[in-house]
Amino acid sequence: MLDTSARLLRLLSLLQSRREWAGPELAERLDVTVRTLRRDVARLRDLGYPVRATPGVAGGYQLAAGLALPPLLLDDEEAVAVVLSLRTATSHTVTGIAESSLRALAKLERVLPARLRQRTAALRLATVPLVGQAPTVDPDTLTVIAEACQDQRCLTFGYRSRDGAASVRTVQPHRLVHTGRRWYLVARDETRDDWRTFRVDRIDDPRSTGARFTPRDPPDAAAFVSESVAAGPYRFRARILIHAPADVVAERFPPTTGIVETVDERNCLLTTGADSVTLIAVHLALLGHDFTALEPAELVKELKVLADRLHRAHLASVTQAPGPTPDRAT
Repeated sequence: MLDTSARLLRLLSLLQSRREWAGPELAERLDVTVRTLRRDVARLRDLGYPVRATPGVAGGYQLAAGLALPPLLLDDEEAVAVVLSLRTATSHTVTGIAESSLRALAKLERVLPARLRQRTAALRLATVPLVGQAPTVDPDTLTVIAEACQDQRCLTFGYRSRDGAASVRTVQPHRLVHTGRRWYLVARDETRDDWRTFRVDRIDDPRSTGARFTPRDPPDAAAFVSESVAAGPYRFRARILIHAPADVVAERFPPTTGIVETVDERNCLLTTGADSVTLIAVHLALLGHDFTALEPAELVKELKVLADRLHRAHLASVTQAPGPTPDRAT
């Protein structure tokens, strides 16, 4: 049996791992009696940990929120995951989070066992971040939006559209979606009475109106953002039947650039968008698979122009006789 100090740490770890524990189950995990468990819970309370007890047959123990953050007891895999997450956050898209992440990372790495320091060091040395120019968002903005989503309270904010036009929106927030480069809010726009996506870096001064709402037919947030971002904001929306399996094509088109749907084992449907049909045509030509452009008509015409140009270039290349090799001076 563990001594009292070790047992208290084990009890704290168990309470953090699950929302609620039944008393007999918790005592069994600690290999103690229910009476000893009560004494250990009392000791944790004396140390400042707010452990709630619910009486009765269905009762149990729960670690509640207190005035201070209690020590987090992590297993090996959890510790490595936290280190990786903090390192990723140092170059993330949330304004000001890098410094906080570095402070937390320094605290954690100081107490990591040698075996875990070796694992995290190996991962750090083997990983090179590709730093992009994605716009950053303020963490307070994300917090306000997330709380409004959770509480189902309406939001009002200033918004800058893709072309720079400013407006004031009042929305019913549903979910935040992170694509890896940008944050999006999925919400029902009350003025337009329809679901919309909003880039969070274009949102100014979000505030809760205090008014509650009941969600009406909320969409799948990730799929909605994928469809909106892949083709919605562009001048041309294209649908292409590609003669290749969907999983193969999806490797070339992440959800933010195109939606890939399975047609059958050998074909898939790609929906994408761009402000130039030339850009779409060239991208398709480089895809490496046969395809059929279904729409728009402008894309079909552009493919003809591109095909003719490539055909002329091919004819000129194969008929061009190679010139004599010039003599090199000695």
